[in-house]
Amino acid sequence: MAMESRAGEQPGTYKQSERAGFVELLFDVVFVFAFTRLSDRMVSDLSWRTGYATLVLTLALWWVWYRLVWATNRYDSTRPGIQLLVIGTTLGSLLMAIAVPGAYDERGSLFAGVYVAIQLIRPLWIIVIGTNSEIRLVCVRNLFWALISAVPWIAGAYAESGARLAWWSVAVALDYVAGVLDYPTPRLGRAGFRAHPIQEDHLTERYRQLLIVALGEAILISGIQISPYGLERDRAVALLVSFAITVLLWQVYFYRAGELLAVAIASAQSPAYIGRLASFAHLIMIAGVGLTAVGDELIISHPLGQNERPWVLVILGGPAVFLLGRALLDYVTFSHVSWSRPIGLLALVVLAPVTLALPPVLVAVAATAVLTGVAISNVISWRLFPRVPKPAAPGRMASYRP
Repeated sequence: MAMESRAGEQPGTYKQSERAGFVELLFDVVFVFAFTRLSDRMVSDLSWRTGYATLVLTLALWWVWYRLVWATNRYDSTRPGIQLLVIGTTLGSLLMAIAVPGAYDERGSLFAGVYVAIQLIRPLWIIVIGTNSEIRLVCVRNLFWALISAVPWIAGAYAESGARLAWWSVAVALDYVAGVLDYPTPRLGRAGFRAHPIQEDHLTERYRQLLIVALGEAILISGIQISPYGLERDRAVALLVSFAITVLLWQVYFYRAGELLAVAIASAQSPAYIGRLASFAHLIMIAGVGLTAVGDELIISHPLGQNERPWVLVILGGPAVFLLGRALLDYVTFSHVSWSRPIGLLALVVLAPVTLALPPVLVAVAATAVLTGVAISNVISWRLFPRVPKPAAPGRMASYRP
């Protein structure tokens, strides 16, 4: 549905459609491949260092996706200039995904170079095609901080592996801190994103689509992992358990905060603030789905094998991280957190040492039981205590309810 230009803005500045464009769906397809590369990297070496190094790469890929989503949220994605921006970022994201397995080795310059190029070209391109002086000034702020973070990104690309991780940690922190602080820039001040209007339907659709992509990637990895073995009994059971976990994650997400997020954003005092909090909730949930996908590989490859501590942490940690993100989404949408989230999270933590002696597939069964309890609690609590979206206000603390 067409939307009138806001007061004081020139026509064509903001999006004319609240639905995601087809070119944006093409962009999401690349992240199926990217998530697969990230999961493969984790499986190849289950250690704390590898986990942290993979997290840094995940945060970089997410930041590329997140910044482009907010750009297309403000502009009509059917405009040729915006479509070129999305297509160019899609190509860059593909190159970054290709570089993921060797990002801390021979492909570091490819990963960092493409990332920096995307972060610099995007605001420059919007300055060129934009029609509003306020938008140009926002892009100048983005460009200022992109230039600052480019220094540790490039320095890390030419450093040794250990130093590279340190440099890139600083670079990612700069990018995220700049975003949280609203891009404070000398003489220009902050960007003032909290006061900017957003398209809530478009934004929530983009979040849902990427989460579905992540869940689809978990199913894809399970299918690829079991294919060489056929439907052997033990591995077939592991496949069913991994599929059940994926379905339960989907149910826990969409019922009901996932469905009502757009309403919450629209009714918020500061829609952009709620939209940003929701983005972090989805980032945490997607990280949980990624860990779950790694766990799926483990239980299908070694369903009744000798268990190891890192395996248990991954198999139970994926759902635990997901529930943490889901709790944040509760807070964003309803200003409180359902008790089933922290209880489920605590149950998974308690199960970690208890299930260490069990084979991997039984650890996954335990995770399935916890998620089933959370899903059932979702349905019961909603029927007993139906709620209206009440988005959190800046600085407001969460409360706990059933």
